[in-house]
Amino acid sequence: MIDPDDGRPNPRGSVRAYWRLAGAWWTGPTAPRAWSLTIFSLVLVIGNIVVQYGINVWNRAFFNALEQHDQSFAYRAIVLFFILAFLAALVAVLQLIFRMKLQISWRQWLTRQLVGRWLGEQRFYRLNIAAPDLDAPEFRIAEDAKVATEPVVDFGYGIANAVLTAAVFFGVLWSASGPAVFFGWRIPGFMVYAAIVYSIVMSASMMLFGRALIARIEDRNRTEAQLRYEMGRVRENAESIAMVGGAEDEVKGLETTMQLVSAAWTQVVARQAWLTWLMGGNGVMAPVLPLLLAAPNYLSGTITLGALTQSAAAFVQVQVALNWLVDNYARIAEWLASAGRVTGLWTAFSDLDASVGTAESERITIEVSPDGDIHLDSLAVAQHDGRTMIDEADTVIAAGQKVLLMGESGTGKSTLIRAIAGLWPWGSGTVRLPAGAKVAFLPQRPYMPLGTLRQVLCYPDDGTTATDEVLREALTRCGLKRLIPRLDAEEKWDRILSGGEQQRIGFARLLVMRPDIVIMDEATAALDVASQDTMMELFRDELGHATLLSVGHRAELEDYHDRKLTLHRLASRVEMAAGENIRHTRGLSGLLRRSLRPRPSPDPSRPDSGRSED
Repeated sequence: MIDPDDGRPNPRGSVRAYWRLAGAWWTGPTAPRAWSLTIFSLVLVIGNIVVQYGINVWNRAFFNALEQHDQSFAYRAIVLFFILAFLAALVAVLQLIFRMKLQISWRQWLTRQLVGRWLGEQRFYRLNIAAPDLDAPEFRIAEDAKVATEPVVDFGYGIANAVLTAAVFFGVLWSASGPAVFFGWRIPGFMVYAAIVYSIVMSASMMLFGRALIARIEDRNRTEAQLRYEMGRVRENAESIAMVGGAEDEVKGLETTMQLVSAAWTQVVARQAWLTWLMGGNGVMAPVLPLLLAAPNYLSGTITLGALTQSAAAFVQVQVALNWLVDNYARIAEWLASAGRVTGLWTAFSDLDASVGTAESERITIEVSPDGDIHLDSLAVAQHDGRTMIDEADTVIAAGQKVLLMGESGTGKSTLIRAIAGLWPWGSGTVRLPAGAKVAFLPQRPYMPLGTLRQVLCYPDDGTTATDEVLREALTRCGLKRLIPRLDAEEKWDRILSGGEQQRIGFARLLVMRPDIVIMDEATAALDVASQDTMMELFRDELGHATLLSVGHRAELEDYHDRKLTLHRLASRVEMAAGENIRHTRGLSGLLRRSLRPRPSPDPSRPDSGRSED
């Protein structure tokens, strides 16, 4: 929620939105576990108050025994103290266990909700298009969700403890401190009023000096996330940066962002310094002030030494309860900032869904084809803001047909095939795919998941669906025979393999997957022409049954397609021309190129001798 006056997060709106999201843990299917942990935690808070009350009563009895030189009672009181200390420690341990169980369970549930929403319906992909300014969704899920849940449990414990402590020790303070006389006025239980006034002054001061801390912490978190994002981009594009000598420029950019981080931290430190003044002063004053206030009654004989110490202890308990806000203001500010970022991410999900639309006329729909062909019915592709990119297109791609999509840059070729693949929902019209068809999308840079080469080849399956023989044949057919011994090796394959080898891995996946429909976007851009021919021959031989729809610019690709669809830019829109058949002897020119290509002499000292550098 954003305050329209200053553009900063609105704490009230953030809290309401956050509880609508995170509070569902207590109302949905997880309610039994949530409430059982919550209720047991409350019981432990009550148990802690009972023990603390027992220690307070013991305090009065023990010091009265010392004042009266009652040796036998003092010894019994010492034994009782160790029993109370054991109970206090036991309750503290149980509180720790159940508090952490509550925190872990709640955070796990909230993280599961965020991850499920993020990864569902390709939102992780679509957010990059519809909300490019949304910084670091992964950080919001991993870190902000943690900060938005764990302190809340601590706050719950603290508030429950503060309320019960105030209720119990107000009575103790009233009865133990005795009355006070000021200017002829007799004030019974004056220490209660003193504790209330002291707490109000401290809380008001804390809110006065700390009110801007929430916005400062939000700025700090935002700049920290930006710094991590920029450093991640440097790591992901390390080779490109190194090749063009861009390190100095990256250093300047990171230094600029680091200056923003430092400035944000400075603002946070400045605000927290004021809070530290108050908290430090409170830490010194709180134990001494009740002794000073109750000393006249003790010196006059109105109360005993035990009553004096009991009043002082009760005053500390009451002011701790009433000053809970003072002691936790900085943590509350941290929580509000993170809660705002979590709800901001959830709101971005909702805005994204709203931009896609719910009615069939407001989005591109994927339906079942009446036959084995692919049908594009009145398909219009738009930007996420509603601006039309490609006007209505109607065509039929027959089963097994190989179609090349061409057009000048900026006409939306890649966007069109993403719409056909179901990745791009903005627009209108219908894409009809054969029922049960297995669709494979091959981008220019295939994704290399973490894990073994076996898992990489079988992705998105877990690697158990294909036999070793199938994997070996796929690697051999795609010119990656040297990788066969490393099938079960875990490596960062996106770092080890060249761009061309990664594209070959993409084609090897097709041999493992055996899809019915293959959609390719510049999938051979990193390959030389001869290697491209080798890969494209798969669609004549092993994958001859598959329907192929590909985007490419090389004229040589026409040898491996039956039909060409061309996107033409008109005055205000892009239209798809009727498909024209490609007349050629398929593969003949590729065969000639391979026969004329010189083969490198093998080097016996290199196991991968003769492998082309992609």
